[in-house]
Amino acid sequence: MSTLRVSAERLTIHEHPNADALELAQVGLYRAVVAKGAFRTGDFAVYIPEQSVLPDALIDELGLTGRLAGSAHNRVKAIRLRGELSQGLVCVPKSLAGVDLARAAGDEEDFAERLGIVKWVPPVPVSMSGDVESAPDLLPWIDIEHLQRYPDVFAPGEPVVVTEKLHGTACALTYHAGSGTTQVTSKGLGSQGLALKDDGKNLYWRAVRAHGVPEAAARLAQAFGATRVGVFGEVYGAGVQDLAYGADARRGGPAYAVFDVAVEAGGQVRWLDPAETAKALGEELPRVPELYAGPFDAGRILELATGRETVSGRDLHLREGVVVRARTDRWSPELGGRAIAKVVSGAYLTRKGGTEYE
Repeated sequence: MSTLRVSAERLTIHEHPNADALELAQVGLYRAVVAKGAFRTGDFAVYIPEQSVLPDALIDELGLTGRLAGSAHNRVKAIRLRGELSQGLVCVPKSLAGVDLARAAGDEEDFAERLGIVKWVPPVPVSMSGDVESAPDLLPWIDIEHLQRYPDVFAPGEPVVVTEKLHGTACALTYHAGSGTTQVTSKGLGSQGLALKDDGKNLYWRAVRAHGVPEAAARLAQAFGATRVGVFGEVYGAGVQDLAYGADARRGGPAYAVFDVAVEAGGQVRWLDPAETAKALGEELPRVPELYAGPFDAGRILELATGRETVSGRDLHLREGVVVRARTDRWSPELGGRAIAKVVSGAYLTRKGGTEYE
């Protein structure tokens, strides 16, 4: 998931092709459906992103009672309105009526706390939970932001690598070369400095054991002279999420694919470039499919996020989206971290009966 930020944004307004009373307000590369005439191009408004959970008073004020997602009807989710994808909410809450939104945009002010908006945290199934222990020396996975929200992360023409984003659950493994020990955690637990105790019933431990990830991490540590190695992969298959890619995590070992590797040497942690990861792993561990390597073009990336999955080789179902990385790993001033972003397809976001476990 990405971080929650409720911000003031400058709008660009587009006609809605299928509704006379509606328009499309563009924020970054996102578009949200709004009432016609509510805003003009150049206006500033508050953008509330997907996966935001709103307080009842704000829901009532915006006229959205009973219309949002979740059992409490309080979660912002992508929807299609008269055929157009609407992602997030564009509004000017009454409590911010006296705020200079243009200045707030320039200051990158976050209104989430002021408006009582929090980030939705998906439920954790029993198979993904387990006993935990403190693990302050983990190499945790990071939140990846949406390219549509941060369209300037990559410069036009910059060399990038695009991989398929899989619908599973992120598994973070840290290997400690000094002690030869391995720690395994989920994305959510890792962000809290917690590791899962070794348990043959736990989904993450089953996955790394079945695919020999601890042994591969030990070899990576030796190859790079690393004191710590982080191997980050997606665990997937039937029994994990609703999109299974033809795999069944309930029988035998769950399916697994590496999407990133980090090594610590000389006290410095660095992420391996995509080509470096491919060379280092070879055929030892499965990796997420690479869909494109070449100059960055936002339109091309948005196109790649749609279509059918390529993991199974059989186009079994829709594609969740893509992840974009700089070909040579670098710092992004726009993100304040790695130059990496994701695009999630509209078809995936609006599918029926989907599961969203982190």
